Formats: sequence, structure tokens, C-alpha cells
Amino acid sequence: MDMKLDPSRDDLPLLANTSHILVKHYVLDLDVDFESQVIEGTIVLFFEPGNRFEKEGGSTEETCQSEANEACKFRMPEPCHIPVTDTRTFSSKVGCHDFVICGKGEKDTSGKDGNHDNREQASGISSSEYCCDTGNAGSEDFLLVLDCCDLSVVKVEEVDVAAVPGIEKFTRPPKLRNQIVRELVALPADRWREQLDCYARCSQAPGCGELLFDTDTWSLQIRKTGAQTATDFPHAIRIRYRTKPQGRSVTWTSDQSGRPCVYTMGSPINNRALFPCQEPPVAMSTWQATVRAAASFVVLMSGENSAKPTQLREGCSSWHYYVTMPMPASTFTIAVGSWTEMKPETCSSNDLATERSFSPSEADFRYAGICGHMEYPCRFQNASATTQEIIPHRVFAPLCLQGACQETLLPLVPACLAAAHSVLGTHPFSRLDVLIVPANFPSLGMASPHIIFLSQSTLPGRSHLCGTRLCHEIAHAWFGLALGARDWTEEWLSEGFATHLEDVFWARAQQLAPHEAQEQQELRAGLRWRRLQDEVQNSPKEMQVLRPNKEKTGHVSDSGSSVIKHGLNPEKVFMQVHYLKGYFLLRFLAQRLGDDTYFSFLRKFVHTYHGQLILSQDFLQMLLENIPEEKRLELSVENIFRDWLESSGIPQPLQRERQAGAECGLARQVSAEVAKWVRVNRRPRKRKRRETEEVFEEVRHRWCELVVKHRHTGAYRHVERFLQEDQAMGIYLYGELMVSEDARQQRLARRCFELSREHMDRSSAQVVAEMLF
Repeated sequence: MDMKLDPSRDDLPLLANTSHILVKHYVLDLDVDFESQVIEGTIVLFFEPGNRFEKEGGSTEETCQSEANEACKFRMPEPCHIPVTDTRTFSSKVGCHDFVICGKGEKDTSGKDGNHDNREQASGISSSEYCCDTGNAGSEDFLLVLDCCDLSVVKVEEVDVAAVPGIEKFTRPPKLRNQIVRELVALPADRWREQLDCYARCSQAPGCGELLFDTDTWSLQIRKTGAQTATDFPHAIRIRYRTKPQGRSVTWTSDQSGRPCVYTMGSPINNRALFPCQEPPVAMSTWQATVRAAASFVVLMSGENSAKPTQLREGCSSWHYYVTMPMPASTFTIAVGSWTEMKPETCSSNDLATERSFSPSEADFRYAGICGHMEYPCRFQNASATTQEIIPHRVFAPLCLQGACQETLLPLVPACLAAAHSVLGTHPFSRLDVLIVPANFPSLGMASPHIIFLSQSTLPGRSHLCGTRLCHEIAHAWFGLALGARDWTEEWLSEGFATHLEDVFWARAQQLAPHEAQEQQELRAGLRWRRLQDEVQNSPKEMQVLRPNKEKTGHVSDSGSSVIKHGLNPEKVFMQVHYLKGYFLLRFLAQRLGDDTYFSFLRKFVHTYHGQLILSQDFLQMLLENIPEEKRLELSVENIFRDWLESSGIPQPLQRERQAGAECGLARQVSAEVAKWVRVNRRPRKRKRRETEEVFEEVRHRWCELVVKHRHTGAYRHVERFLQEDQAMGIYLYGELMVSEDARQQRLARRCFELSREHMDRSSAQVVAEMLF
């Protein structure tokens, strides 16, 4: 595929100045309104000065470049008639001037809030122009830069935490607000309950002065007059805002039962269209959130607690979640809908005892100091958690999919969780929700702390597709969440590991004999090999490189801002090169060491680095240190970078392996079965063979590919149904229909797209539109 990449269009900017100041905790207080398709309310951010500011005292002279290379302009909003003493009362029914807020029931499409229209996003801007490197320019005020997009910001104010009753115990007189916050964020892990309570009370304190703010396409910039350093800048601020119906972090749609729902998906712009935040992965924070919705809805969120609704007035319910493990803001996830919880038919007393035994308490975290991460209530330090094979879990889905979930998904969750524990040990998170998301969800699954989204496409047929995908997402609890990449261009550190581990977990979950597990994994390796060959032939070479920044990987500007290579390119969402090349690299290393040695090392690696951010060399250096000299041969970090991570195409070691390898037994069986059916179908048939829907349900995607390939017009209805119901997998099928250059197939593709495009994920719709028109 010949494609020119434009950094100003393809690279995603991370503008937050995390080197100067860091968010340590978010408190969200939000209302979900399905009529206007808006989430609105407040977010309170608690800060501490960043590492660079602590080291240099904020003396660096920097400049702020806006998109037009002009000086940043700030405005003070007109007085807003909204009570500031209780953030829970905020509603858009209370009017502000119309450039920042619309009345309830109206969709905000005017773009009058000062944000640039999304269609103008970053066009003609170089990557260097994204960076808003602002610390302290001489005598100017300090500038806080947050990542923000598609939001209407109403008001920004300092929070008077000193006005909270009882807060004086956090500091010696006089009660300086910043000193209170510094001591609050520094509380030890065994006081996490008290800390969360104080955060909640401080978040409801009155405001004590509005702050100047401005927004552009990708950021929210905030100043306080006279605060010239990050130390002087308020350490607790409240932002009143509302999302936009078209915001790219939030998807408003209907579930499979036709009921309205909304969910967030971090990719491709993470959560900056859900709340103003610091997006760079180094900005690891905790959060708590109170979300209100109509009483008929269930609110699920990435939180440590299995929240239950609190009934409020007028048919409204409130849900509260919290997280005590510092995580990047991009991992925050919420889903609100008329979900039905799937219950096991029987629940043994042992299961109940397990759930009761592992509720968090201060006494559980008595082994503080043995981990390498910042202090938090870590399950790796919890003696009882280390032996917990199956964490408490819940399964949710629309009512119409209840039967399929009961039959296929629900029995798999405990088996897959136990299998993962047997390979990697302690589950990093204390509980898990699994949600079957709407049909427009653009992938087969997504993992966030404490919650997994699964596509409905995993449910039909037998348990294999559902089980493997569930194992893949469970693997992300270790690789991608508890242990993350310091530079998001190194996506293979998450997806490569999850792809490699899904086979191992799934074999354990099925309780396969070793030779059966090996044959199954060899067959899957063969399928992935073909997929990788396809990928490198049909994608730009620049996007096949796993470490495109090479020796600059992990580097940021002085302020902490950076860009994600190709992060805005819609095609990247559907590329699997990071999954596949990462998988084959890990498979290559496991074969070199032997499975026992490799997985023993992997457990050691997880224990060493959980709760931290890593680069590729951290993993590779530790691995090579654990390889006996006789097995290391010519392996080195430099060679692996060169052969696997920093070049496009198929790595040479993999080419040699595939050329030398013999076809596995299962692959030979499949080939023989195909040959048999080819022979059978060549024989004359006396009557038309009856189609069985069950067969199609098991292999629908492959069946549809064959229908398109052989122009089997009698089965086009199956293709149409697949493109409507399985958007997570259908993106590739649109390509097959158009490449065929068959007029009828192209009309079919366009008709299906017109029926689906309104509900499709934005990136999916953009990629399909480019194929069709």
C-alpha cells in the first residue's frame, strides 16, 4: 500500500507538562444525560510539583506555541451562577453564557466554547508545533497544560481545602492550602481509606478564586495570576465542564436490545474527550468517581470496588468507584447502560468464602517496602492475595444476549482466571467485571483496570474464540496495566505479550495435555504467520516498525510533552503488526530458553517491575541476564532491536524459522479435511444441500470471506448480516468486497456501510469510507 504519512495528521500530541507538575489524584462528580448525550459535572485535580521542577527550581525559560504560533491567550469567564460549595448540585439547567454551555436536551454542535472545530484538528501543524513547553518564562506566571479535546470547559477555580473541617491535622499552623495537599498525597498506603475520604471532602470544599484558562484543539491551559512556579500554583483545582456528543473518547449508541448506552474507549485519543487530564503514561494517578444516571441504568467503571447503586430523588441512582493503584489516566473506563448481570446457576459456599476473604483492609498491606514501585496498597504485598487463583468477578450483557453469555462466557471466566494465575502468579487487581459491549465496538476486546470489554462477535459457536479473547484481555492485567510501556510507541510490550500469553492461558484453561497444547499453539502460530505476511504486504513500511523512535524512545521535551507516532492514523487501530511481531519475538525467546525457564523468568520480571513503566531494554536486559551463556549465543539487546523492533518487514530470524519448520500435526489434519471437502464438492449433487446456521455461527468470518471470494450470491445475506452484527471483525470484509472489483459486491458494501455508519466507531467509519469512496 502506497501511503504518505503526514506527522501533523498522524502523530498524537501529549501536551501535559508532566515534568513541572503531576496530578496525583482525580475526583470526578458527573451526571450522564442520554437525552442530550452529554456527561457533565466537575473534576478536582490534586497536584504535586513534578520531578524536573524539584530538581531545577522552575528556572527554565520556555515558550508556549499555540497552533498558529501565537502567544497563548487567556480569558477569565464571566461569573457563573452555580453554587460552588457543593459540587454535586451542578446541572446544565443553570445557565452560563452560551459560548461554554448549552441547555439540557440540546446537542452542542455550535463550537462556540472556544475549542477549535474537530475537523480543523492539527491540519498543517508539524510535530514540533504540538509541544507547549511552558514552565516559568522569566517573571511570567506558571502555565499548567492539560490534555483536553472535544470538551466545553465552563469554569476553573482553586479549591479551598483549608476550609474542610478537621483537615488541620495534615499540617502545622498556618493552614496553607498547598501544604495540606502535599501532606494528603503523601499519606502512607495503609491509610488509603482515610486518604480517599479526605480527597472526597476536599473536592466538595468551596472555591477560593477563579483561574484564567484557555483551550485549543488538544489542550487546556490554566494560569493563576502571580503564581510564577509550580510550587506556587494551586495544588487543588476544580474544573466544571461537559463532554460533547461527538467527542472522540465517548461513544453514545444503543445496545443489542435497542436500549441507549454509552461507553468510553481510550483509543485513539485516550480519555481527553472525557475529562481534562495528563495523558503521558508517566502521569500515574489514582482516582475516585461518583456518577449519576437514571435508576434504570447500570454504571460500570474501572474501580476496585463492586459498586452498588444509591437511590436518589426523581428516579436517579448514584454509583461510586475508586482506584488506589496509580495508573495512567488513559486506563480510566466507564460504561453506562441497561446491562443485565449474569449469575451462575449455582454458587458454592467455597466461592462465597473466597469473595469474603479478599476484601481489602489495612492489615493486608503489612509487607510495605518490598516492591520497586511508588507506595500503594499492592496485592503483591498481600499474603492472601498471592494464593487467590480466581478473583471475584461479574459478567454483564444486554438482556437479549443473556442466554449466549450464560452458556459460553460465564463458565469460562473462572477457568481463564485460574489458568492465568498458574502461569504468572498474583492477580494485580482485586476483582473483574466483564461486559459484552454494543455491536459498534471496533475490536474483539479491551482491558482496563478491573473491567474487560468483549465484543459480541466472540460469543457465537463454541468456546474457543471467546476463551482465547478472554485470555488475551486477562493477560493485559499484567502486561499493559500493572506493568506498562513508558513510551506508547512500544505497543508490543502490551499486545505482543498478551498475544503470546493467550495461547498459554487457553491451553491451561482447557487442561490440555502438553503435546495437545503444543500442537494447538503451532497451528495458531501458522495462522499468525500468514496474517503477518499479509500485514507487511499491505501496510506502510513506517507503520511496521515496533520501535520507530529508536534511541529516542522514551524521550520527552523539557516540559514532559511528546507525540505518539501515527497515533492519529485511523488505519493503525486495525493493524496487528505490534501484536504479531511482538508475539513471534517472545515465542522465539521462549524457544531459546525453554518454556520452564522462560515462564519462571516472566514471573520474576512481573514481580520486579509491576506498578512501574518500562522500555524494551528493561525487559531484554533482564532476560539476557537470566539466560545461561550457552543458550545466549549471539543474542544481545542491540541485535534484537535491529532484527525485530527497529526494522520493517518480517524479521530475518523468523523467516529462517518458518522456512525450516515442518507443518504441525493439526495443520496437516486441516489440510487433509479441506482436500476431502474439495473432492466431495466436485461430485455432482442430486439435491441442494441444506444450509445449517450453526456451522455459519462458528466460522462466520471465514465463511463470509469464501462467499465473497467465490461470488456465492445466494449467501450474500450472511455477509450483510455479518457486517451489521460483527463490526469488530467486519472492517476487513469491506476490503475484500471492494478489492474484488465486482459491481454487485461493491454495491453490497456501500449499502451495508450506509446502514451502519451512523453507529460505527469513528476510526472504523473513516477507514471504511476511504475504502468505499
